[in-house]
Amino acid sequence: MKPLVLTHYTATSCLGAGLAPTLEALRATRSGLAPCRFLDVELDTWVGSVAGLEDVALPPASRGFDCRNNRLAFLGLGQDGFDAAVRDAARRLGADRIGVFIGTSTSGILETELAYRNRDPVTGALPERFNYVGTHNTFSVGAFVREALGLAGPASVVSTACSSGAKAFGMAARMIELGLIDAAIVGGVDSLCLTTLYGFHSLQLTASRPCRPFAADRDGISIGEAAAFALLERPSPRDGVHSIALLGVGESNDGFHLSTPHPEGLGARLAMRAALKAASLAPEAIDYVNLHGTGTLSNDLAESIAVEAVLGSHTRSSSTKGATGHTLGAAGALEAVICALALREQFIPGGSSTGVADRSLPVDYVGRATNAPIAHVLSNSFGFGGTNCSLALGRLA
Repeated sequence: MKPLVLTHYTATSCLGAGLAPTLEALRATRSGLAPCRFLDVELDTWVGSVAGLEDVALPPASRGFDCRNNRLAFLGLGQDGFDAAVRDAARRLGADRIGVFIGTSTSGILETELAYRNRDPVTGALPERFNYVGTHNTFSVGAFVREALGLAGPASVVSTACSSGAKAFGMAARMIELGLIDAAIVGGVDSLCLTTLYGFHSLQLTASRPCRPFAADRDGISIGEAAAFALLERPSPRDGVHSIALLGVGESNDGFHLSTPHPEGLGARLAMRAALKAASLAPEAIDYVNLHGTGTLSNDLAESIAVEAVLGSHTRSSSTKGATGHTLGAAGALEAVICALALREQFIPGGSSTGVADRSLPVDYVGRATNAPIAHVLSNSFGFGGTNCSLALGRLA
C-alpha cells in the first residue's frame, strides 16, 4: 500500500489527556491503573479510568449523543489541537472529502445498563430520556465525531472486539486508495461499563492486581478506557522531516474459538506477515513490536509463538497495557498513537507492571523504557473470535 502520513494524532487514557502526559508516563514506565471504583462495582480488580470524565459536558447541539463514550470522544478530540487540525484539513480538502472511521466494542452500552436500572417499577418502561440511537447504537460514536468536527464525508464504525481500533486504519486506507476520500479521521473510543467489567470477570480473565503482560506470574487483564485519533493524509510537501506514516495493514480471522486465540498464533502470524507485505518490509526491518499483550496465560503465549515465527526472537517488544489497561475497541488506535510517539521520540516503551518477564516466552521483552533508534514498528491487535490486525508504521525519510 502507499504510505499515509499521520499528520496529527492524539490520545487520552488513564495516563492523562493528550500526548504530553501520555509520553511522560511512558518515558517513566509508569502505570495509570488503580483499584476499581467505577460506580457501585464490587470486583477485586484494577482499571484504567480517565480522570474528570464525569465532568465533561457535550455542547448543547450534541445532547442527543450524551453518554460516557461520546464524552470521552469529545475530551479526546479537544487535545493537542486535533480538532483544529481537522478543521484546517476540511478547509483545504472539503468537509465531504474526509472520512471518519472509529473502532469501539461497547459504544454507549452504559446508558442502556443505567436505563434498565431506572425502568418504571410497574410497567418496566425505560426512562423517557433514554436515547438508544444516539448513545448505545454502535454507530453513535462515528456519527458524533463526524458532527463534532463538522465533516460530511463517509463514516463507519468498526466493532470487531479488541482489533476494532486497528481495523479502522485498514478501512480508512482502502477508502483513500479507492479515491473516495482524500483524508480520514481514524481512531478508537471505548469506555468503562458494567458489561465488560462483569463479563470479563465471569470469564475469569480479570487480574486482581495491575495486569502484568508477559510476566512469569501474569494472571489476567485490567480493563481500561481511552480515546485515540489520527488524521491520515497522503504524503505532501507540508509534511515535516521524519513524518510518521502508516505503511501497511494486515488483517486475518482464524475463527479458532470465541474467546481463546489459536494456540500457535495462526491468525496473528497471518496478520503480521500481511502487514509486512503491504509495507514492503522484511522482518528484520522491524525495530519494535507493540504486543497485543493482554496479560492472560493463553494470549501472551500464542502471541509470543507468532512473533517468533514471523520476526524471530530478538526483535524488541513490549505491551503497554500494563500502563493503560486493555482499552478493548480503542486499544488498536491507542497503541498506534503510542507507536507514533515512540517513532517520533526514538524510544521503546517498557512493560509497566510486568516485573519479572516470563523467559519461557520467545520474545525480547523490554521491561523499562529505553532510548533507541527505531525506524519501523509493528502494532498488534487481536480480538475475540480470532479477528486480528497488525499495523506497520514508520518514519518517512
